[in-house]
Amino acid sequence: MKLLTDLAERTIATYLEAFLGLLLASGVIDLSAAKAAAVAAIPAGLAVVKGALSSRIGSSSSAAALPKGSA
Repeated sequence: MKLLTDLAERTIATYLEAFLGLLLASGVIDLSAAKAAAVAAIPAGLAVVKGALSSRIGSSSSAAALPKGSA
């Protein structure tokens, strides 16, 4: 359960960071909010993949790729 909570928090944070970054950049490039929301899903999806792989490398209860004794 800790892994899922950790992974969900990281994924939501990544999505919001990417979405807000794209909205801020929309002053420079022509990008609608809907396109920004769709594009922001890409790094959020990659965060899920990274977290799942990291749980295999590091601690199985964390989405961090830290050594097993660190988390």
